[in-house]
Amino acid sequence: MGFRNVFLLALSQALGSSGVSMVVLLGGILGAQLAPSPTLATVPASVMVIGVALTTIPASLLMQRIGRRPGFIGAALAASLAALLAAYAVMQASFTLLCLSTFLIGATGAFMQQYRFAAAESVAPERAARAISFMLLGGIVAGFLGPELGRRASDWLPSVQYSGSFVSMAGLFILAAVTLSFLREPAPLQVDTSLAGRPVFQIASQPIYLLAVLASGVGYGVMSFVMTATPVYMHQMHGFSLDQTALVIQSHIIAMYLPSLFTGVLLEKLGLQRMLLLGVAALAACVGLGVISREFVHFWGALVLLGVGWNFLFVGGTVLLTSSYHPQERFKAQGLNDFLVLGVQAFTSLSAGTVLFNANWSTLNLLNLPALALVLAVVLRLRRQIA
Repeated sequence: MGFRNVFLLALSQALGSSGVSMVVLLGGILGAQLAPSPTLATVPASVMVIGVALTTIPASLLMQRIGRRPGFIGAALAASLAALLAAYAVMQASFTLLCLSTFLIGATGAFMQQYRFAAAESVAPERAARAISFMLLGGIVAGFLGPELGRRASDWLPSVQYSGSFVSMAGLFILAAVTLSFLREPAPLQVDTSLAGRPVFQIASQPIYLLAVLASGVGYGVMSFVMTATPVYMHQMHGFSLDQTALVIQSHIIAMYLPSLFTGVLLEKLGLQRMLLLGVAALAACVGLGVISREFVHFWGALVLLGVGWNFLFVGGTVLLTSSYHPQERFKAQGLNDFLVLGVQAFTSLSAGTVLFNANWSTLNLLNLPALALVLAVVLRLRRQIA
C-alpha cells in the first residue's frame, strides 16, 4: 500500500499543481489587464495563497473526521468548479470574480498541502523523507504542464483570450479527483495513551517545531515574493514575451520539484542542518543574481535557484516537523504549521505587487535577506538538535 499511495499522491500532485502553476503564470498578467490599479496586479495569485492559508486548519480538522481520501477527492472536484468560475470571470472581464475564483482554488489547495503528510503516513517512519520527496516529484510534471497548457489553451475559446486556459484547468482537477479515488487510507497509527495529546501551543513552543515552521515559512515566503512578481515584471514591465515568461516560470516550478529525485537521499547523507543551510545559500544566490542583472538568462537562473532553495527548506522543514509531535497530535500540529507557513506566503505574495510598483525589482529582492539571515542564525543555534 505504501508505494501505491505515494505514487497516486505524486500523480495527483502533478495534476493539481499544474492548475496552481497556471494561476501563477496568468494571475499577474490578467490582474494587470483587469485590476483598477497596476499595484493590484498580483492580487489574483495572492488571494489564491490566502485561500490556502485560511483553509489549512479547517481542512486538517475535517480530514481528521472524515479521512484523507474523501477530503482530497471533494477538494479536487470543488477546484474544478472554481476553475470554471475563473473562466467565466475572464469572459466577463471581472477582476472581482477572478479574485473570488482564485481564492476558491486556493481554499481547495489547502487539502493538497496535506498530500505530503499522507505520503509520510503511508510508509515506515524511517522512509518518510523519501516518500515526501517522491510525492513532490509530481511538481516536475506540473512545471511543464501548467504553464504550457495555460499558454496553448489561451485561445481555445476565441471570444476571450485565456478563458480556455481555465477550462483546461478544470479538466486537470477532475483527473486528479479520479486518481485520488484509488487512494487507500493509511492504517490507523498506534497511539500511546500515556501521551494523550498535548495542547497545540505546547507542541508549537518546542524549538524544533518553531524551526520547522520558520524554515518552511521563509522558504515559501521568499519563493512567493519573487515568483509572484516575476511574470508581471518580465512581461508587463520589462517587455519579455509570454513565451519567455512562461519558460522562466516553467523552469522555476521544475526546479522546485526536480531536486526531490535526490533530496531524500541527500538529507539522509548530509543531515537536516546542512540541508537547511544549502536552502538558505540557494535563496541568497537567487537574490544576488536578481539584483545584478536584467538579462533573460539571469532571470532564468535566479528563478531556478529560487526553486531549489525552496525545495531544500520545505522538505527539510517538513521532515523536522514530523519529529516534533506524537501520532495523535498530527492533525492539529500539521494544521497550525500550514496555517503559519501559508500565512507568510499569503502576505509576501500580496505585497509583491505593491513593492514592485512602488519601489523596484532590486528592492524586492533585497528585502528577502533579513529573513534568510534569521533562518541561518536559528539553524546554527539549534545545530546540535538537528544535526
